[in-house]
Amino acid sequence: MIHLDEGPIRELLHYEELIPAIEQVLIRFSSGKIQQPVRSLLMVPEHHGIFGMMPAVDGDVIGIKLVLVYEKNAALGLPTHQAMIQLFSAKTGEPLASMDGRLITEMRTAAVSAVATKLLSKPDARVLVVLGTGVQARAHVRALRLVRQFDEIRVWGRTPDHAQKLADALDVQAVSDLEEAVRGADVVVSVAHVNDPLVRGEWLGPDTYVNAVATVGSERRELDDAVMEDAAVVVESREAAMRESGDILKSGAKIYAELGELLAGSVPLPAGRRVYKALGIGAEDVAAARLVFDKAAQNHHA
Repeated sequence: MIHLDEGPIRELLHYEELIPAIEQVLIRFSSGKIQQPVRSLLMVPEHHGIFGMMPAVDGDVIGIKLVLVYEKNAALGLPTHQAMIQLFSAKTGEPLASMDGRLITEMRTAAVSAVATKLLSKPDARVLVVLGTGVQARAHVRALRLVRQFDEIRVWGRTPDHAQKLADALDVQAVSDLEEAVRGADVVVSVAHVNDPLVRGEWLGPDTYVNAVATVGSERRELDDAVMEDAAVVVESREAAMRESGDILKSGAKIYAELGELLAGSVPLPAGRRVYKALGIGAEDVAAARLVFDKAAQNHHA
């Protein structure tokens, strides 16, 4: 069994290969070829933490991600999301690999948004806004640049200094006013830590596309009712969304389709405003980890 820390994973995992791999795993998931329960959560209230378990069986590989979310870590200079992923042979149960899951979680989240953006945004989308200044903001700019040719990329954050630093690092524009940042954007990415709606429908055009990535949990929102009203809402997993998405549950919005159904062509692309509500599923982590494992094994044999 091999073990991989974040350094080697960074050398092996690239969006150019990860994005197509994520497309395929979403199709397999929605066509019933992957076994996967909705993640189970164990709360750690005394330390304001959450421990999540995300197993999946995909062909000849079984994997599980153990993910810990400690949002107060940001003040300590530590990652808010930390994780380990374990892979096993589905044929024999033998352990194949263990690997740090922090970077895989970061990259697969942005890769799924890239898949969704390629599928659901206007082909001529030119203005991208990213709400948030953390790890996911940086990852989303990098991943989405690979699927659309943006002329203008804006970043917004509650702390203007953080937004400016991110803008300088990525060669994009920092905008201090939230409404001004969102208005006129073709693609909106919400990755700021929030519990209540950040994006308002009145700011969006009729065909503005939204990647809502910031909130997981039945009580948390990042989009107001006006965003959800009349929008075609797309998710990774219907079952997960009906348990874990406050944006869907509290607005009463109907789920139009899973990403995998649209990618496979079994459901037609919707008209009008499109919203992808991201939650993350274990199958994506297993697919990314498998990509890393296969490349590490090739390098070892070479």
